Amino acid sequence: MKIPEIDLYLIAPEIIIAAFGFLVLLVDVFAPKGEKKGYLGVLSLIGVVIAFFYTLPLVGSDKTGFEGMFTSDGFAIFFKITILIIAFLTVLISMGYASREGIGFGEYYALILFATLGMMLMAAGTHLIVIFLGLETMSISIYILAGMLREDRRSVESAFKYFLLGAFATGFLLYGIAFLYGATGSLYLKDIASYIASKKLLDNPMLLMSLAFLTIGFGFKIASVPFHMWTPDVYEGAPTSIAAFMATGVKAAGFSALIRVFFTALPEFRPDWTSIMWLIAVVTMTVGNIIAISQNNIKRMLAYSSIAHAGYILVAFVAGNKSGTSGILFYLMAYAFMNLGAFTCVILLGKKGEENILIADYAGVGFKYPLLAASMTIFLLSMAGIPPLGGFMAKFYIFSAAVEAKFYWLAILGVLNSAISVYYYLRVTVLMYFRESEREITGLQFSPAPVIALILALIGTFYMGLFPANVLSFAQKSIAGLM
Repeated sequence: MKIPEIDLYLIAPEIIIAAFGFLVLLVDVFAPKGEKKGYLGVLSLIGVVIAFFYTLPLVGSDKTGFEGMFTSDGFAIFFKITILIIAFLTVLISMGYASREGIGFGEYYALILFATLGMMLMAAGTHLIVIFLGLETMSISIYILAGMLREDRRSVESAFKYFLLGAFATGFLLYGIAFLYGATGSLYLKDIASYIASKKLLDNPMLLMSLAFLTIGFGFKIASVPFHMWTPDVYEGAPTSIAAFMATGVKAAGFSALIRVFFTALPEFRPDWTSIMWLIAVVTMTVGNIIAISQNNIKRMLAYSSIAHAGYILVAFVAGNKSGTSGILFYLMAYAFMNLGAFTCVILLGKKGEENILIADYAGVGFKYPLLAASMTIFLLSMAGIPPLGGFMAKFYIFSAAVEAKFYWLAILGVLNSAISVYYYLRVTVLMYFRESEREITGLQFSPAPVIALILALIGTFYMGLFPANVLSFAQKSIAGLM
């Protein structure tokens, strides 16, 4: 009997994140009751930073471990770095917000770390069971985090909705995996691709059903239409810091698994899933942008904006070339900075019992809190794709990839949708600078940690807009073994 090789260094970042998740829980249990527990956030930050520094030496490596079920290729490393950046910024913005809302206990920070662990497993899994375990680790953590404001009916409702719909989508994903295994006899992505190519199973009904079910399962996680119904309600009810985490981290993890599975295991079916994703991409960005126009709640507006951005990313997925895949990686990192930054502004403009999340509440903010309003404007303009910000370069790479692959109409529809989005992003900016407030926002307290997160998000947004070559080059190298 062959003893499987176990390379713990390969999964060192995951081990560190898991260890610090349990450590946070233990420290919380033995801490004196009644005292503020800001140190739990600091401990979580330390765990994320250590995991990050254990991830960096893996850059450039292309190793597999655990009988080929787990990989440390460039694609996985890029997503791990992106996910750890998202986790770091989420914990930073949580340190003031969680304390303010009375949810800054051990379970909150531990669940963020466990969700991060699940995301990293999804990015590095080359076996469908590993990807599924990562997805469930992430999902269960997020279900609980969404309902962390236990005395808020909207928060409990959002967690319940997300759990029910998430469980339903997971069922589809599992059926897709089961059909794939039934047709090919393997759960290894490369073995599945080899078997399909050698047997020429392009008309196999079981594989076609698998393709449909996997599309539904992953479509729910990336919030593409028509699997987006949960997004606005969950974002509105969940703690704002967790809504930011979901909009960036969950989306990045979902796309990492989607790309890995479809490009590695199912390349023979590209003509089939290209036509499906073409339609989903157009509907997703159109529905997201049009419904966002009518929103009066900033969190719901950002939720529909998140749906639209999933549609933009799917444009590059449809293109399916190296430019498109590297563009997706660049886009997800840029989106993480600008979206987390926007949600941080929402957090800073609220206080206990008064979140100020109606768009009308932003009237006059530009005069009373000019730096905060300027930051919010920068993030919204970046999401709209205005140069010289990160969002502009991200959209440029996405639409260029579609043109390169001769999906001209898809690129045109993407640009038109991006133009539509300018309206509802500028609407907030106009209110902040050109409308007098009917109800003055007073008594805001700016905790140091969210302010630091805001500054880091601004730096990231400007850096990716002004100096995109370094990140794009890293993304291009990261997909070398995938394409």
